[in-house]
Amino acid sequence: MDTMDTRDCRRAENCAPANGRQVFGLSHWMLVVFAITCASSVANIYYAQPLLDTIATTFDIDAARVGLLVTLTQIGYAAGLLFIVPLGDFVNRRKLIVAQALLSAVALAGVGSAPGAPFLFAGMVLVGLLAVVVQVLVALTATLARPEERGRAVGLVTSGVVIGILAARFVAGVLADAGGWRAVYFSSAGLMLLMGLLLAYILPRDIPVASAERYGAVLKSIPALFFREPLLRLRAGLAFLIFASFSTLWTAMVLPLSAAPFHLSHTQIGLFGLAGLAGALAASRAGRLADRGLAERTTGFSLVLLVVSWVAIGFLPHALAVFTIGVVLLDFAVQAVHVTNQSLIFATRPEAHSRLVAGYMVFYSAGSALGAIASTASYARYGWTGVCLTGAAFSLAGLLLWACSYAKTRRRVS
Repeated sequence: MDTMDTRDCRRAENCAPANGRQVFGLSHWMLVVFAITCASSVANIYYAQPLLDTIATTFDIDAARVGLLVTLTQIGYAAGLLFIVPLGDFVNRRKLIVAQALLSAVALAGVGSAPGAPFLFAGMVLVGLLAVVVQVLVALTATLARPEERGRAVGLVTSGVVIGILAARFVAGVLADAGGWRAVYFSSAGLMLLMGLLLAYILPRDIPVASAERYGAVLKSIPALFFREPLLRLRAGLAFLIFASFSTLWTAMVLPLSAAPFHLSHTQIGLFGLAGLAGALAASRAGRLADRGLAERTTGFSLVLLVVSWVAIGFLPHALAVFTIGVVLLDFAVQAVHVTNQSLIFATRPEAHSRLVAGYMVFYSAGSALGAIASTASYARYGWTGVCLTGAAFSLAGLLLWACSYAKTRRRVS
């Protein structure tokens, strides 16, 4: 369906496709653009992770504190989740999405030209703040998709998020080896400018507004959702723990891989992101399992796999191949739980998708921030063994949280 034909439609799923292919109540073209935008935006949060060593050298930041760069970005992201994403329930989402994309380009250019560490840290907070355009797009996908296929649609768009998270390491490595770490952020600024202009062109001008509430009332309703929805509390807790585990690996792994005996370049380290991408993309189909009522089984299996992955990851530096298998398993497990989480929470309150994703993703961001600072601190004090124990502890806590909840539910049903 030509996306421009949707401008006269009140809801995308009510439009019959003029030509081309329609998927899940949204045109295939629009879903692809959403996924690409999500990949481009979320990558901005993760470009720094494989560059921590060279950024630390540029600004004379010690190894124990360089993880703060990732943590501050996640703090900005959490602030955006709380104060920007809820806007999607009651303002024109087309203007909101386009504005975030264009302002992201400005913030990224500021990071690339930062003259000192304070400017760098401030710029990264802004990058994180504006990267929440990803969640506005995910919430919009959930709103426009037909209910019976919402999980599949969210899974497809979320696959763009995972591509961005993992491919960011490779892209950052290639660009940094070619032109230095600043080139990474200047290039990303150009890409976000391009995506902002593309979204301004293709997004319908009359996307329906979900709520007539005022901004203050919308913000106050987010904590209320947590009090009223046990499922949201559980899935947010799982998000906190799985992304703490995820960030523990991806923040710290550049440190041993860039040192003896490997001395890998940024491009070579980025290749591990491509390896993990295979596992994460395979897990993007978890939304279909949720649509079929298999969410709990998918969650339990994935959390067990997450714990096991740290055993393989612990083989670094002795067996790089085994370590790579662990990376693939970890990314598969995290993405499977994440997609399942979102598929379930979006079904609870159709009128509050933006608020649901905002509340849920605050826990994702907090977990990522904790994992980042905990991993570099653990590495500085205890080496790679300390990193693995930290990541495994987060993973095991997630498994125990799910197991206790599942057992409680089974007892209540019986």
